[in-house]
Amino acid sequence: MKSITGTLVGREREQEVLAGFVSAAGGRSLVLRGDTGVGKSALLNHVAGLAADETHRVMRAAGVEAESGLPFAGLHQFLYPLLPYIDRLDDGHREVFDVVFGRARSAPPSVMTLGIAVLDLLALAASQKPIVLVLDDGQWLDASSTEVFGFVGRRLTGSSVKLVVGLRADVSSGFDTAALPALPVTTLSEKASEELLDLHHPGLDPRIRRLVLDEAQGNPLALLELPPYVRGGRAGRDHGEPFGYSGIPLPLRLQHVYGSRIEALDHTVRAVLLQGALDGAGAGTGAGRARATRYRMLDAEQAAAFGLLDVDPLTGDFVFRHPLVRSTVVQMATPNERRAAHAALAQVHIEDVERHASHLGASTVDPDEEAAAALEAAAESATRRGGAMAAVAWMTRAAELSESPEARSRRLGDAAFIAGHAGQLDQARHLVHSDIASGTGESPASVVTSAYVALYEDGDVRSSQLQVIGAIEHLRAGGAPEPSEVLTRLVNLLLAINQYASDAAQWERTHELLGSLGDLVAPASRMYQDAWSDVVRRGTGVHRRVESAFADLRGLEPWDLTRLGTTAYHVDALSRYRPHLQRTVDREVETGAVAVAMTMLHLIMLDQMAVGEWAEAERTGQRNLELTTSHRHALFAHHTRAYLGLLAAMRGETDRARELQAAVDSWARPRGIGFLTQIADSIGTTAALSDGDYEAAYLHAIGITSPGTFEPYAHQASRTLLDLVEAALHTGRSEQARQHALAARDADLPEVSPRLALITCGVLAMTATDPAEADHLYDRAENHPAASLFPFEHARICLSHGIHLRHTQGRKVARVSLTLAAETFERLGAAGWAERARAELRATGAPSALVSSPNLTALTWQERRIAALAASGLTNKEIGQRMHLSPRTVSSHLYRVFPKLGITTRAALRDALSRLPGDQNV
Repeated sequence: MKSITGTLVGREREQEVLAGFVSAAGGRSLVLRGDTGVGKSALLNHVAGLAADETHRVMRAAGVEAESGLPFAGLHQFLYPLLPYIDRLDDGHREVFDVVFGRARSAPPSVMTLGIAVLDLLALAASQKPIVLVLDDGQWLDASSTEVFGFVGRRLTGSSVKLVVGLRADVSSGFDTAALPALPVTTLSEKASEELLDLHHPGLDPRIRRLVLDEAQGNPLALLELPPYVRGGRAGRDHGEPFGYSGIPLPLRLQHVYGSRIEALDHTVRAVLLQGALDGAGAGTGAGRARATRYRMLDAEQAAAFGLLDVDPLTGDFVFRHPLVRSTVVQMATPNERRAAHAALAQVHIEDVERHASHLGASTVDPDEEAAAALEAAAESATRRGGAMAAVAWMTRAAELSESPEARSRRLGDAAFIAGHAGQLDQARHLVHSDIASGTGESPASVVTSAYVALYEDGDVRSSQLQVIGAIEHLRAGGAPEPSEVLTRLVNLLLAINQYASDAAQWERTHELLGSLGDLVAPASRMYQDAWSDVVRRGTGVHRRVESAFADLRGLEPWDLTRLGTTAYHVDALSRYRPHLQRTVDREVETGAVAVAMTMLHLIMLDQMAVGEWAEAERTGQRNLELTTSHRHALFAHHTRAYLGLLAAMRGETDRARELQAAVDSWARPRGIGFLTQIADSIGTTAALSDGDYEAAYLHAIGITSPGTFEPYAHQASRTLLDLVEAALHTGRSEQARQHALAARDADLPEVSPRLALITCGVLAMTATDPAEADHLYDRAENHPAASLFPFEHARICLSHGIHLRHTQGRKVARVSLTLAAETFERLGAAGWAERARAELRATGAPSALVSSPNLTALTWQERRIAALAASGLTNKEIGQRMHLSPRTVSSHLYRVFPKLGITTRAALRDALSRLPGDQNV
């Protein structure tokens, strides 16, 4: 039988658009969207032919429903021909492809990171010959690949790559929200329908011809396939039998047409077709695909003769005539036939962990430990590559096929654990109940999930804490001989619960319990224990342990990355590791562990707040609030509101800050979530400081910790160091302020984190009674290596220094520090603080233009400082020694300063600075 793709009829408009698409200069993308059988595949073949004639390299792929659950299956299809180019990419992009193709164990990349790597790979390949990517049945492409190609499709402008995608209009897809240009493919006109029917089926009986035209309603596939069926032909229908399809959707009618042909096939040929359908043998040409990645249909000439298969002209392989043929083959097979086909395919893919396990699991009915272990390995592979939902399905199936109750319980617990982190709390709860219903009672693995759900869905720290402690004590009593994954999960969850509870007695009990476990507690868990419990007393050295852990991320699950990130936050070392989180978070939101993404967004927001990217922090917080509320994670939602409230207080939006503070406090305090109530108190402190209400600020601050001490197990105790000292000084409590500053020094807080080192130096300067000592400490603080990482705290120290200088050395000397403070507050958007700095500048006699000068504002505080030091005659090396920078870095800063000041030489610096309103001498 002739192929259904050939001469295009009635598609002049579409042909014109597609010809322009192929011939246009530069890269672009296009989506063809239409109903089943409307001719999208024929138009895609037309595009491929035009591109080949234009000397483009055509690469094709097809979405297959059987593969829609395999992470990155579509990406493999498209990129297989380009594998030789991957070795020519830089190390970073090679590593990205190694991870998603399962050749390396490392932190999974984000959609953006992977998308950029794909763009670079395509650009490299297209440098030799322009590329046209043709994707049919895009609605069946796996979610991970869809996200990547949506990202790529929006960024092809200026490249030599084009992407065209065919989509069924009746099936939702990730491409629906990809914002790619679209070309609707509609049914044919009456005239075109008649022309197409007469072209392929000349000489039809007028009655049959009219019946086909009425039933097809302009659908090209129906026009091509219905006539043989209506006339009887191979289907064995009686010529006089009525068509009998009134009210039945056209796709179902066509499936019946194909079904009659399938029934007439030999049994062995049907088995070949079934294996091809279950393994994703495509519809249309397979050019550009990896031939080794799919089952090849052999000895199927009978199916081709019956109009079910075509022959790929490039590879010579049999391919399905249309996707409806593939789905009909599967639907007509019996359960036993499908299982036998899956068993055969499992052997075909013996080297592919995920495909082998997927087919093996589908072929197995009774408990089988070999199949269960294969599915477990596939779930672990999918989790590492960002396919958490596929991992849940495979791990659940592994539990069903487990031969022992213990293995079944463990795997159900693992599936529930992954589901919980993927934001599927209802599914996680269902899996836990399935474990309990099996008659084994609540296993330790199930406790992990049930406690997790209780904690994150409603902030239940009390019962979840008791559950987890009981499970750990049970494992200890059983004499666990070595560390286990379940025990590690229980320990890490207990640490997270305690972090939220921030209860001293419970932390002491936890330390005692974990101490009794000895080496059964993993080293990473010990690090979390030290950082999350009481960073003041246990945080020394954690900074180096975090650095060591981040040095090798291979084999880490997404939730391991968030725990490391949380630990880095507690020792103020998050900035250098934030790129790892940003590379991962988008992918986890779309296809992976959504709950993990929520924590990642918290960490990204915290670092954006710390480094002064406050507008970005607001956007990150709002994104996370929408994510957490939509997934009913009440704890994470209020956690997000707490950070948004703290940010609002820093920006001087005190009414909004106090509204969020009240919402968080009223929800968290009755539940005993001390972590959030402390942040609520911190919001109150910061809002009061922004308003200049120092008495209220002091009262809020001492609600977190008393002067001269750092409340044990209160994570905000060290974070309010600067707040408490400032509030105390402004309310005449200089003795309490000094006592608190000395306590920070005596507690070795500078050894815990760079931020605490900066602040400790600053508060010691603020409270020093000897002016010379104060000047020395202020100078150290202003030029501290960590100053640029924490601009808000640094600016507050500069403001205090300026006030000190105005009182001790005169108004003119104070302007440098005050200007640095004012500039930073303006840039950050800290309204209350900026006004206070401006007021102090006015008190020095400086005109208001000093702060708003375009040139001065264009300089960062560090550039301003370097320019002033260079103008005083210091060499780059001397400036670098003073500011803890390399001479090369100093030179780079000066290179940027010169054009901002409108000068070209170092000698002109002094005059340029002096021309700014108010003389600025260092």
